[in-house]
Amino acid sequence: MPPESRVSFKDHFSRQAAAYGRFRPRYPDLLIDHVASLAPDRRLAVDCAAGSGQAAIPLAGRFDTVLALDASLSQLGHAGFHAAMHRVAALAERLPVATASVSLVVVAQALHWFDFDRFYQECRRVLVPGGVLAVWTYETFGIEPQIDRLVGRFYHGTLGAYWPAERRHVEDGYRSIPFPWRELPAPQFGLEENWTLEEFLGYVASWSAVQRYRDANDDDPLRELHTTLEPLWPRGTRKRLRWPIQLRLGQR
Repeated sequence: MPPESRVSFKDHFSRQAAAYGRFRPRYPDLLIDHVASLAPDRRLAVDCAAGSGQAAIPLAGRFDTVLALDASLSQLGHAGFHAAMHRVAALAERLPVATASVSLVVVAQALHWFDFDRFYQECRRVLVPGGVLAVWTYETFGIEPQIDRLVGRFYHGTLGAYWPAERRHVEDGYRSIPFPWRELPAPQFGLEENWTLEEFLGYVASWSAVQRYRDANDDDPLRELHTTLEPLWPRGTRKRLRWPIQLRLGQR
């Protein structure tokens, strides 16, 4: 299904959609299995702000149909393919599905961009009785202490003024976001990737603050970061990155 018509939204990611699709970490099967297991049936799941399909594609292997919704046509254009996944350009606050038709609504690394009240109202409309809303975020990764300190200096110093205000919700693990649902226990999950320095820089290039820095300064902050990290991360060497996932689960 091709993406539908363009919609209006606060767009931080369309221009770096290719980097987002290629370099954003993939979610662990254990996480996807768990949230899928909570749904009352496996007929329809909706992934809101699906980006390039990091959550929608694995969910499509577990549900009859998955709608991958995103306001960005560029992001959807970089989503992978699965026969059960359908890409639709839509806002999370206006879900293009029937009332009481959805078993699982997922928001992966995107809830902080939404109008919470309007989105939750839509979730209550579309979820079947017993249906589940699963939202998660990840922020601080660990590599090794010396690299972590340098990347932290880049994140908070070089990019500090360029993060959108909504980023604070990611930094506190979504604890500051209202969540007026019957909340279910959430196990601990984590992301892991083994990356070269070039792959890591590709991931950093997908950050919203990097694009905002480039726009404001007509300069690429990744050049300095590359120079700083290269002595600690020689070309071709792979290092393990770990991110804790903060998961919240609500039931209709």
